[in-house]
Amino acid sequence: MRTSGLLAQFIDDLRARPGRTAITILGITWGTVAVVVLLAFGFGMSAKMQGDARGLGDGIVILFGGRTTKSFQGFPEGRGIGLFEDDAALLQREVAGIGMISAEYGNGNTRVHRGTNGTEPYVTGVEPVYGEMRNINLEPGGRFLNQPDLEQRRRVVVLGDGIKKLLFDAEPAVGKTVHIDATPFLVVGVMEHKTQNSSYNSRDENRVFIPASTYRTVFGERYLRNIVYRPADLAQTGPVGKQVYQVLARRHVFDPTDQSAIMVWDTNDMLRMFSNLFTGFTIFLGIVGSFTLAVGGIGVANIMYIVVRERTPEIGIKRSLGARQRDILGQFLLETSLVVGVGAVLGLLISVGLVALGRFLPIQEQVGTPSLSPAVLGITVVLLGGITFLAGIFPAWRAAHLDPVECLRA
Repeated sequence: MRTSGLLAQFIDDLRARPGRTAITILGITWGTVAVVVLLAFGFGMSAKMQGDARGLGDGIVILFGGRTTKSFQGFPEGRGIGLFEDDAALLQREVAGIGMISAEYGNGNTRVHRGTNGTEPYVTGVEPVYGEMRNINLEPGGRFLNQPDLEQRRRVVVLGDGIKKLLFDAEPAVGKTVHIDATPFLVVGVMEHKTQNSSYNSRDENRVFIPASTYRTVFGERYLRNIVYRPADLAQTGPVGKQVYQVLARRHVFDPTDQSAIMVWDTNDMLRMFSNLFTGFTIFLGIVGSFTLAVGGIGVANIMYIVVRERTPEIGIKRSLGARQRDILGQFLLETSLVVGVGAVLGLLISVGLVALGRFLPIQEQVGTPSLSPAVLGITVVLLGGITFLAGIFPAWRAAHLDPVECLRA
């Protein structure tokens, strides 16, 4: 009964002062919309950018041959260091922390054609684990290179989706033949489209992939373009990288402290950078939205101070009839919660509509898709709870500690 009475009194106050209450509720509504929409776009952008970064591969490290800058054991500085396929096998044997590794050949000066359609994409020779490391997923009906392809030096090829479209347009490509220079290759797979915000040599959509053994036979190359590996435990990327460098330094006889002898691209550093960057960006958007919500909270607090002043005689009567300080405190906190709650519900409904609308705007390629994730809703609820408490506690405390005699006299 006590709660129902407070609710009835709150409704009566709304009817008595509809304009003032509506403005106060709208302040909370707008603040809620600002927080939810900004956080939704922030989380959406963060997810997109990190997803694009993973288009290169999850946790991979790429090794390129470099040039020494230090003399070592009689060898002068400035010596070129080339990588060989045997280096990848050596690393697999001697570095226990490596989960997957692939040698990679490549060149961008070879014509790939089918009839009159042709281009000069980046032709790369790799091992079967390469597809998993580089997040190369295949369209239905196709496959990536496998171990028999490698062992038997089969003339099979996987096409990047951009190359497939150029050579075959809308026709199915799997099972058809393309020529790499004058050599026919059977298409066994087509890569599903993926987004990448970084690459080396070429985007995967503009590549063709053949077995490393076949590449070596067809092109007669000795040196690799690079080696790609992924640690078994991504948390151990640093220690594994040190072991890798030491093994290669011993194999190629260069100073292990010479960081230019082998060029190392640890994509984990890039992922951490993106994660930190967009975490900071999302926090910034949340703070901006919180300022707007705080302004609404200040409006609620001001209104509640006015309500306390207008209802001072009522407070005196209630206190004289036995109401305790905590009863008065609870009454005004409840009224504050109801005002904020109504504004929050309206704000969340509007936010859901705006986020849904944002998914249809032509901005997904640039900023991603806004997302009402549990994190967004959780942060919003916490902020609304804090605003409710701060906006209500001070007016309610003042009302609860008014002198009953002075209230009746007023």
